[in-house]
Amino acid sequence: MVLKRASEIDIMAEAAVINREALEAVEAAIRPGVSTGELNALAEDAILSRGGKPAFKGYRGFPATLCTSVNDVVVHGIPGDVRVVEGDVVSIDIGTIYRGYAADMAKTYPVGSVSVEARRLLDVTERSLTAGIAATVAGNRLGDVSAAIQAVVEAEGFWVVREFVGHGIGREFHEGPDVPNYGRAGTGPILRPGLVLAIEPMVAQRRARVVVADDGWTASTEDGCLAAHFEHTVAVTETGPRVLTQRERPRPREATTGGGVHGA
Repeated sequence: MVLKRASEIDIMAEAAVINREALEAVEAAIRPGVSTGELNALAEDAILSRGGKPAFKGYRGFPATLCTSVNDVVVHGIPGDVRVVEGDVVSIDIGTIYRGYAADMAKTYPVGSVSVEARRLLDVTERSLTAGIAATVAGNRLGDVSAAIQAVVEAEGFWVVREFVGHGIGREFHEGPDVPNYGRAGTGPILRPGLVLAIEPMVAQRRARVVVADDGWTASTEDGCLAAHFEHTVAVTETGPRVLTQRERPRPREATTGGGVHGA
């Protein structure tokens, strides 16, 4: 467990802005007919043009800037010629290095109109991430984060993927501790200010084993059921979780005349 100084977390926040903006560029391009390779090229250009470096490309031999995981692919899908079609869901996982520090983020998108069940899977997975973040409080234990995620997922009848977990993040893209998306509250290491975690629930429609393809990367549900993946980079602070990869809402400012406050 590597604790960061406030100044280091501020640099990570800068990396996170680049990462989020690159993901937003990809998001704007997701539509039926676009290829995962085209999305990858957009992401790489967006990161490089902002002064960052793609964190995934070359990492342990991974060949691309994005992981693009379509339908039953849980994580680590390799971008290429595959074109998404109406009704697909596509998970985009993106990482950026900036000034020696990393940020990591993922989101699963519907392609056009999707089934009610697919939409529910995405909503529940995102809600489980929100619950995990809410538990990322100094003095809590890591198991509190894991249990919060698991509770949301299983209450809706979905399955938490066991084969992959979240992780610490900082100068190294993967640091300790591992962050499982299942577990028992009140267990595990105590969360301390300065710890930064990549919290990333990966959820399948039903209980399913995950298998890795011959390419050594693409991890899919064995029975072909849909999967979703959401992720934020989150710092533990004295005042609560700081979600580095989340767009900050404009802060209200005090009016120069009159007595009220208004949005920027």
